[in-house]
Amino acid sequence: MMKERLNKQRVSHTCASHDMPVLLCAYALVHFIFAFCGCAEMGGYSNESLFPDEVSSVCLEMFDNRTFRRGVEYELSDALAKRIEAATPYKIISSKDRADTVISGQIVGIGELVLSTERETGRPLEREVRLTAVVNWKDLTTGNLLIDNQSVTASASYSPYQNQDFTYGSALAANNLARRIVELMEEEW
Repeated sequence: MMKERLNKQRVSHTCASHDMPVLLCAYALVHFIFAFCGCAEMGGYSNESLFPDEVSSVCLEMFDNRTFRRGVEYELSDALAKRIEAATPYKIISSKDRADTVISGQIVGIGELVLSTERETGRPLEREVRLTAVVNWKDLTTGNLLIDNQSVTASASYSPYQNQDFTYGSALAANNLARRIVELMEEEW
């Protein structure tokens, strides 16, 4: 009886020891597949920058304002300079002679819409500011236009009941427009 029990323990121990290398091989194979499945260049994900590598500096010209609302061009230029510095690998250079590229543009439209009104008086509760600009981005080393007269629109809402005015809404819209312009600077996938 004792001999049979020892034989069963040996059999189960022997079977487990044969399974262990198989499990280790399977475990290693699964990790190998997951670790190296993204390494092949198959057009999938990449850790490369979304922005052109041949550019390192940008000269940002003040945007022209073709509308009757003054001051928005300063807000947009300031927001765009901050957004380029924060979200791209590029540096803002004040001199066109030292920069690789130059960004210029025009604000061609500023609109204001009423989103909601007070039922009793008809006064606006919430408004929206919409900015439209035409943007150019030129490579000064080659003369090529990286962005050629691209129209970009962005908007933001504000509420007079929260002590917000057009200036507040236009600053938010300028920041959103700057974000959209930086998105245009990204390379095509």
